[in-house]
Amino acid sequence: MASVSTSAFWTDLYARGGDGWEIRQPAPPLVEFMDRTPLRPGRVAVPGCGRGHDVRFLARHGFTAVGFDFSATALAEARALAKTDNVTAEFVERDLFTLGGDYGRAFDGVWEYTCFCAIEPRRRGEYVRTMAAILKPGGWLLACFFPLRRRAAGPPFPVAEREVRRLFAPGFRIERAYAPRSVRARQGQEWMVLLRRVNAPA
Repeated sequence: MASVSTSAFWTDLYARGGDGWEIRQPAPPLVEFMDRTPLRPGRVAVPGCGRGHDVRFLARHGFTAVGFDFSATALAEARALAKTDNVTAEFVERDLFTLGGDYGRAFDGVWEYTCFCAIEPRRRGEYVRTMAAILKPGGWLLACFFPLRRRAAGPPFPVAEREVRRLFAPGFRIERAYAPRSVRARQGQEWMVLLRRVNAPA
């Protein structure tokens, strides 16, 4: 079987209906956050965007939204849905770990949901460094971390609050953290965090 670090793994899941993470709507934690404490519109990246439901939601709320995924199948569907909804959004087929080179300091914000838990856990530090690289100084990273309680093998791979705090500490400051409104199957397993990009210690 292909590794989760290859596009073939995810394309195969989409092709055979193994996309159990698909909720066919913008993520409720994102919708709730934007309704209550909207962030200033700017250029926002959505890593592991899949079919682009969150990308379209952000675009409709005034953001210049760019979705990244390395499954061509997912992105073809994302583009078709954006066209159907008459929403302007950009979708880029890309390995997210390569974004730092072409997108250095290119974004005001990042929305993270079900990407951090999908990559190989040993690469999470690399993920954090990549997100720091593509954000402008002072940029925000809004994340809904999931699953906090799952014990089975991934993906999705389990996420611990302590691990999140440790990995993001060098380059980010936590501004808010709380349990969000979730879809029923994920209640009690999600942690919503707003982080701010700061200079890493020398």
